[in-house]
Amino acid sequence: MGSVYESVIRPVLFRGDAELAHERAIGWLKMMGRFGPAIRMMEHYNRPRHGEPIELFGLSFPNAVGLAAGFDKNALCWNVMGAFGFGHVEIGTVTRHDQPGNQRPRLSRIPEHEALINRMGFPNDGAEAIAKRLAKRAGSKRRGIPIGINIGKSKPTPLDQATPEYIETFNILADFADYFAINVSSPNTPELRRLQEADFLRQLLGELNKTNAERARKLGKERIPMLVKIAPDLSFREIDSILEVVQDVGFDGIIATNTMIERPVDLGGKDEAGGLSGKPIIQRSSQIIRYMHLATKGKLPIIGVGGVTDAKSAGQLFDSGASLVQLYTGMVYRGPFFAKDIAQALVWRSAEWV
Repeated sequence: MGSVYESVIRPVLFRGDAELAHERAIGWLKMMGRFGPAIRMMEHYNRPRHGEPIELFGLSFPNAVGLAAGFDKNALCWNVMGAFGFGHVEIGTVTRHDQPGNQRPRLSRIPEHEALINRMGFPNDGAEAIAKRLAKRAGSKRRGIPIGINIGKSKPTPLDQATPEYIETFNILADFADYFAINVSSPNTPELRRLQEADFLRQLLGELNKTNAERARKLGKERIPMLVKIAPDLSFREIDSILEVVQDVGFDGIIATNTMIERPVDLGGKDEAGGLSGKPIIQRSSQIIRYMHLATKGKLPIIGVGGVTDAKSAGQLFDSGASLVQLYTGMVYRGPFFAKDIAQALVWRSAEWV
């Protein structure tokens, strides 16, 4: 299926605007969501053979490969992604207020490097609208695969008001999340990355963790696992500071990494603003994951994301210390069943069958 996509379907999709192609794909997947029995059959068929669920954060992941935030921003098609072999889905980034994002065009392909540059700016329908959408399906007994909700700061909100806004967004969406990802690392919202600084981060993560614990106590439930998503452009000293805060406040893990501002390769004139994703960032994401894994002696779970374009690069993130991986740009270049192929390859690899 991958070869058919790359040789026949992808050239057609790549003729037009990148964001328009993405919107059409979301529309098609949303329509597919109406056919529940077919989705369940596909989920069974596309499950890795001989694979075992991965237990992490108190959750059970059918396989090691998740869909990264940024694809299903508005929770329109998350419920069908298990049919294509994904073991979890992270929706969003969701902000407290609906916002259109940055001016178009804001998404570019770089096919010769299997990369994307985006400056989306968190376009989404807002927390309340997305909570209503999730309530129709995410509250059902059959969840299929775990759902992560990635939350961020609304563009107009000043940094000193970021913490109460994140808390409000958390409270609106908490009934529907298997875990939360706290996005403080997108390069496309002004000043957002300052929230990675120790003082801002300690207040934000500490208050979110406190709110999470209080909610769990009141409802008699387990607290929701919480992770923070960091940038690939950090120095090791900055990473040390983040690790100290994350462990001090009792967060459950880290997602590494977001898109990159730096351009590590010659992108053929593609020097436009925005975050780089795809094949060119695999070395940096692996380096950061390896550093954090060693610094924490493997005690802090890491979800690796950034540069997964084949089984080798996925394995590279695991060898660096990741417990799960996520992908998005790789699917753009390899096709909708790319997650299935990677998940199966990782099962064979872990069993030393290849």
